[in-house]
Amino acid sequence: MRTGANVGCSIFWMLSLACGGVGGSGAQVTPIQAQVAAPAVLTRPARAGAQIVSLTESTAGATIYYTVDGSGPTTASPIYVAPFLVASNVTLKVYATLAGSKASAVTTLSFAPNIAPGTLVWSDEFTNATGSNQQPDPAVWRYDTGNNGFGNHELENYCAWGSAKAPCNPASPNAYVGTDGYLHIVARQPSPGVYTSARIKTQGLFSVQYGRLEAKIWVPEGQGYWPAFWTLGNNVDSAGWPACGEQDIMERVNAALHPDWNEGSVHGTGFTGDVGLGTKFYFPAGQTAAGWHTYGMIWKPGSVAYYVDTPSSPYVTYTNPRSLTGFAGAVWPFDSGNSAFLILNLAVGGDWPRNPNAQTAFPASLLVDYVRLYAN
Repeated sequence: MRTGANVGCSIFWMLSLACGGVGGSGAQVTPIQAQVAAPAVLTRPARAGAQIVSLTESTAGATIYYTVDGSGPTTASPIYVAPFLVASNVTLKVYATLAGSKASAVTTLSFAPNIAPGTLVWSDEFTNATGSNQQPDPAVWRYDTGNNGFGNHELENYCAWGSAKAPCNPASPNAYVGTDGYLHIVARQPSPGVYTSARIKTQGLFSVQYGRLEAKIWVPEGQGYWPAFWTLGNNVDSAGWPACGEQDIMERVNAALHPDWNEGSVHGTGFTGDVGLGTKFYFPAGQTAAGWHTYGMIWKPGSVAYYVDTPSSPYVTYTNPRSLTGFAGAVWPFDSGNSAFLILNLAVGGDWPRNPNAQTAFPASLLVDYVRLYAN
């Protein structure tokens, strides 16, 4: 009768552990890798047949990669970090990876909404039918907080809705949807030399790639004020700034000038700040930024254009590669496959506007009637 040694060896062989083979060669069998489960693809309707797409890992800890141009996803493809809008005919391909495991199968989903150019596909109208000020939609907007200067030596403390951390005061919110139906972003001076304000963003909640994005805005003007409506690429945490790309749709500083102005800029690796791409729009005589104006961006593959009030007449169009001529090492980041999230804020002080002075009026509000996205 055989001893139990070889029986045990057979069991361990099946478990892919080393076992003596013919002639005692000591051959090893490679363990069978577990395969990552394919990510789940979820959709919810936006407007006019557009869809907001969310991707969910089915294997804990897996990283999801995706493409929307029909190409097969790889680990060089965009990493999924936030829901994104699909408003054109595209083919989504998704897969997931996890160290030590076999990559998942590729999930493919085609979208054919056939949306006509100029169709409204998403918006936040800041509707408020209650009798009191309300929080901006928490399914769309979240907050940057604190007073770390945000890379520009700014002075404000950014406060979230409901924050009671001094100097924030929930009784005097810095961002709210008023009963007038406008988003209010309010800069306050609760004590001498102390300033509060708000910076709201859709990061992690909603993002877009391409389309005509605009907001109807009334900006405050005064020494030290720095209002802005802008975007950053979803890959900001992995690629960093400016490689993620920044699109500044509405941005200006300080008191009104004559003529008054707004600046539209784009930033990426090799073209930032004073060594970058920025163009001023000058308002017609008698107009200032302290009035209702529509600030918009037309984002298409290979180009970013900006307009004020008239979408058919952009005041500047930046294109790749032509606009990057002369910038050593410049890399156009706006066609990387990454969507971008939206930001609205009112900064106080900083490298560009400098400090408020005795003539700067507090409180002051950046008002937003709506934010809308139209199909290209």
